[in-house]
Amino acid sequence: MFALLKKIQEIIASWWSEFTLQTRLMAAATLVVSLVMSGLTFWAVNTIQQDARINDTRFGSDLGLLLAANVAPLVAEDNRTELAKFSHRFYSSTSSIRYMLYADEDGEIFFGIPFSESEVQNSLTIRRRIQLPENYAEHIDTPMVRQHLTPDGEVTDVFVPLIYEGQYRGVLAIGTNPNPTVVTSSHLTRDVTIAVFVSIWAMVILGAVFNALTITKPIKELLVGVKNISSGNFKQRVDLPLGGELGELIASFNEMAERLERYEEQNIEELTAEKAKLETLVSTIADGAILLDTSLQVVLTNPNACRLLGWEGKPIENVNVLHLLPAPVQVEITRPLYKIAQGELREGAEFRIALREPVERTVRILLTTVLDLYRENVKGIAMTVQDITREAELNEAKSQFISNVSHELRTPLFNIKSFIETLYEYGEDLSEEERREFLETANRETDRLTRLVNDVLDLSRLESCKLYHFEAVDLIQPIEQTLRTYQLNARDKGIELVQEIAPHLPPVLGNYDLLLQVFTNLVGNSLKFTESGGTVTIRAYLPPHEPDSEEHADLSEDTVGKPKQVRVEVVDTGIGIAPEDQEAIFDRFFRVENRVHTLEGTGLGLSIVRNIVEKHRSRVHLQSEVGVGTTFWFDLSVFQEAVSQHNEPVEEPVLETALPEVSSVPS
Repeated sequence: MFALLKKIQEIIASWWSEFTLQTRLMAAATLVVSLVMSGLTFWAVNTIQQDARINDTRFGSDLGLLLAANVAPLVAEDNRTELAKFSHRFYSSTSSIRYMLYADEDGEIFFGIPFSESEVQNSLTIRRRIQLPENYAEHIDTPMVRQHLTPDGEVTDVFVPLIYEGQYRGVLAIGTNPNPTVVTSSHLTRDVTIAVFVSIWAMVILGAVFNALTITKPIKELLVGVKNISSGNFKQRVDLPLGGELGELIASFNEMAERLERYEEQNIEELTAEKAKLETLVSTIADGAILLDTSLQVVLTNPNACRLLGWEGKPIENVNVLHLLPAPVQVEITRPLYKIAQGELREGAEFRIALREPVERTVRILLTTVLDLYRENVKGIAMTVQDITREAELNEAKSQFISNVSHELRTPLFNIKSFIETLYEYGEDLSEEERREFLETANRETDRLTRLVNDVLDLSRLESCKLYHFEAVDLIQPIEQTLRTYQLNARDKGIELVQEIAPHLPPVLGNYDLLLQVFTNLVGNSLKFTESGGTVTIRAYLPPHEPDSEEHADLSEDTVGKPKQVRVEVVDTGIGIAPEDQEAIFDRFFRVENRVHTLEGTGLGLSIVRNIVEKHRSRVHLQSEVGVGTTFWFDLSVFQEAVSQHNEPVEEPVLETALPEVSSVPS
């Protein structure tokens, strides 16, 4: 039996496989039409049943009105004997009536057909009543009709008010049976329709099973094959013995898979090489690169972007970028990101944002729209993150420098203009002594302006990329020249200039003019803030530290290992520098004299000193105590013959060395 069924199944499958796709579609359309027609038939049966119910309702209503018109006088006269006789004759004359009930004005039933004994032969009297709506007496001009289903079939209930001489005497309730012919026909039609409907659905189920065996299974196999091909498995094949259009489709799929496999073998190495190049390029660019899709999820990023935004060690792929960005960045670019993703903003956007975490820095973020090949639809968003901390600091420093220079130039220019205008307008009214005083003041302001301009030019030249020639310098010469320059000034102020140069001091590697400017600025500052009777001392000696001591541990490779260094100190017994001013003393235009209410100086001298010392690959230090004095000191490398063989000018870059502060200045 099983073999026979299997043989029949094979025959049917072979027979169905020979059908064209058009034939199968026509069969499906026939099935749909059959279902629609069955539905219409079922609807028609329901319509017939509804009409039958309406006719039964109308018949019951008419019958109730007729009977009520005949029994209303008997009820009004309370002639229940005649009422019972008439009701029995009426009930027996027709098979359409199921029951008849009479109730008084309060709904108490006093007679009914069929009925049992009116009273039970005991002390208990059974009282029945009809529960009518509360407002029934207000609508006694029309009967009330309803239908309900009983175990013996459907019954139409008609409640007719009994009116006699305009007064409400009670209610008549009769129940009528439906038309038996209509009921039988309706039931038969309904049963046939249900049978046809069930048969069609049985055919649909069988057809679906058959279709699953012949069409759905090959399509599923093809779907699995397409998914495998899309995932890169070009060895996928579909092996189903089918003919017709499905057979041709399966053959074409297998041929496509074979070609893709050959193409993969030919291009896999080139694709791998190009991918490696792209990944290397993205990972090595200095800026941070982030690629987002249109839902703002991270598709690709490079290490620099993770470093700048603090994403190291975090899972970021396929995560919404707004959940990863720092709060300041998120606030700035959320709205532009959504606009670009929705295609409302095509030209991109640029932002400068200051970050506090993971480290304090300033970044520039560029948003660029990624379009499709036809530049119509948005495919993603490219984010470029650039660290512009140094640029922002330079811009701030430039702005501050220009502001300070403008402020410093304004005061002497204003003073010169004021005195010159006074001489020009009121020169004849002034005495010779007043004119001379005005001219001397203008001359002093001119000198002050000249010093400021020269200091600005010197500082600008030192911070530029100008090349300086470094050679052997005997420190005694610039020190003595400095002391001779300030000898008269010191004598006028009653300050003693002292020179302490260690004997047999070796020459140092440096620039004579730059070192002379250092000594001049330091000694000039010491004289300015030292009162009469004080002392300003210049020392130069070999410090008693070994070359590999802790003090030299943080020098560059060029300085570590040199045999000796010469230490230079400028010591004064002046007013000293407060601890809160010592950190800012080397900043541009910072003047300690502002705190002692003098207007001398430009505030650039110590900035120039710091730059010159850094040109010599060293660092200037200070130690000061208010009311005791101040000491500035720095180390210079001893000149070596190996260095002197280089005759060409050498630009020594500014080296950010970190020489340690000493607890006390060597005496």
